[in-house]
Amino acid sequence: MSGSIRLFVDTPLRAGLEFDATAAQAHYLGSVMRRGVGDIVHIFNGVDGEWRARIAALKRDKLRFEVGEPLRPQMPGPDIWLVFAPLKRDATDLVVEKATELGVSALLPVFTERTNTARLNEDRMRAIAAEAAEQCERLTVPRLAPARKLLDVLGDWPPGRTLAAALERQDAAHLRPARGPSALLIGPEGGFTPLELDALRRHPLVVPASLGPRILRAETAAIAGLALLLAPACG
Repeated sequence: MSGSIRLFVDTPLRAGLEFDATAAQAHYLGSVMRRGVGDIVHIFNGVDGEWRARIAALKRDKLRFEVGEPLRPQMPGPDIWLVFAPLKRDATDLVVEKATELGVSALLPVFTERTNTARLNEDRMRAIAAEAAEQCERLTVPRLAPARKLLDVLGDWPPGRTLAAALERQDAAHLRPARGPSALLIGPEGGFTPLELDALRRHPLVVPASLGPRILRAETAAIAGLALLLAPACG
C-alpha cells in the first residue's frame, strides 16, 4: 500500500456504500493531488479497518466515494495515553503528530500552574492527528480529550491504568515498556509546582519515571518517553 493516498473518514464503512467526502478532502484530492473520477483512495474510520474506495463523482469541492473491498481488518493497538501540558503552538503540533505516529490511543491535554498557554485549538489538534494517522498507516486516530486541570484529571483517574510521570531531577527509576493500560505524563517547560508534585507522589497509580540524566525540552521528553513506553508495540 506504499504510496497510496489514505484518508480518515467519519462514516461507517461497507462494500458498495457511497458517501460524500468533506470539502477539505475534495479540495485536497481534486485540486492538490489532481485525482479524478475512477481513481482509487484508501480510507479508514478507526473502527472498520481499511478499505479501497473509488472516486465516483468530483465537481469543484464536492467529491463522492464508492467503497470497494476491504484491505486490512481492524486490529487493536496499544492502550497508551499521553497526558501533557500544552506548549506553544508549533511544539504542541509536534507532540500531537509524533504521539500519533508512535501509536498512542488518547491525548489528554492538561493545564498546570506553569502551563505557558491558556487556549487550545482542538480542531487543529484533531486535524493534525488525523493527518499523521493517514501518513503513518495506522488504522486509528487517537482520541482527543477536552483540556482539563491536572489536579482534576488526577482526581478521577481510571483504576487499573498506571500513570508514569516524567519528573526532572527526581530520584526515580528509568521508564520501562508498558505492561497493560498505561499513560505518560509530561509537564510544562517550567516543571511542576510543589503542590502538583505532592499530588503526584500521593496518587496510588502514579509512578515517578526518569528519562535519563539530561534535562529535555517538553516536546522531546514526550517523544522519548513514548518511544520507551511503547517499545513492545512498535515495529
